[in-house]
Amino acid sequence: MNEVASLSANAAHRHVFLAADHKSSERRSWAVIALCGLMMVAEIAGGLLFGSIALVADGLHMSTHAGALLLAAIAYGYARKHADDSRFTFGTGKVGDLAGFTSAIVLAMIALLIGFEAVVRLTQPVPIRFAEAIPIAFLGLAVNIISAWVLSRGERHHGHGRGSNSHAPDAHSDSGVQYSVAFDEIEEKAHRDNNMRAAIVHVAADAMVSIFVIVGLLLARTLGWQWMDPVAGIAGAVVIASWSYGLIRDTGAILLDMNPDRTLAENLRVAVEKEGDRVTDLHLWRVGPGHFAAIISIATCVPRPPQFYRSRFAQFRTLSHLTIEMVPATLT
Repeated sequence: MNEVASLSANAAHRHVFLAADHKSSERRSWAVIALCGLMMVAEIAGGLLFGSIALVADGLHMSTHAGALLLAAIAYGYARKHADDSRFTFGTGKVGDLAGFTSAIVLAMIALLIGFEAVVRLTQPVPIRFAEAIPIAFLGLAVNIISAWVLSRGERHHGHGRGSNSHAPDAHSDSGVQYSVAFDEIEEKAHRDNNMRAAIVHVAADAMVSIFVIVGLLLARTLGWQWMDPVAGIAGAVVIASWSYGLIRDTGAILLDMNPDRTLAENLRVAVEKEGDRVTDLHLWRVGPGHFAAIISIATCVPRPPQFYRSRFAQFRTLSHLTIEMVPATLT
């Protein structure tokens, strides 16, 4: 009969797979929401008053990323409050990825809206009051830079801290040396907080649109190229659409439980088969920022206790939930 062994430290363990700086990210999100909300009102009102579609586009996008930040903050709060809720089989670590996916969809829709409005203004130009519009565009850029700085502080400074269910690698073992290079690359992707990433992408997209707005307005005023203002809006829409596609692709892959890292999966296989056993089935997926889960079926001729496999996989620091199925080799 098959034997299933969960390689957890305790028979009953917590399934809390949140990012190491989860609470800090939540606080930063709320701080930037307040800042962006104020700027959103100023840009939309200024664009309508002074006739700049690019400025209105920047304000509209500012409103969407204020909404996206609100979504991110709510997702952080929900994941934190329900982290120990037994209804979530593998915890709430993927709530942020769901929020990031939703935010990316909104980002793509806004890109289409901006592009459409800009094309309309190309065919139906309106007068622009440059003296009032340009200072507001610079103010919008400043707010975006401040917002990006506030949001990215945790991204820069949080280390690759391990979850409570992870195991430290053995720096002196030959297997630890073998995989040391791959560890850094794997952990960089494993620790990516897509909820915060979505928020930062919204802010960065706004900053990029602000730059396009400023360039378009300055060229339109200096050279009389009124068409530069809507062209700037189109350029901004293209950038936003590009970044939203990347977010949809990455967060969608996590939500669908795609293999997050083929290199890690192969290294897990090697760690088993170097001892003469054989991996007959392997499932690897991400359950939260910095946390992977795996189910591995092993055919073995030598019955071994779970502690043996526990030590084999100790080097993989991002594995927070691991289940081993040991099958007698004669039955495979």
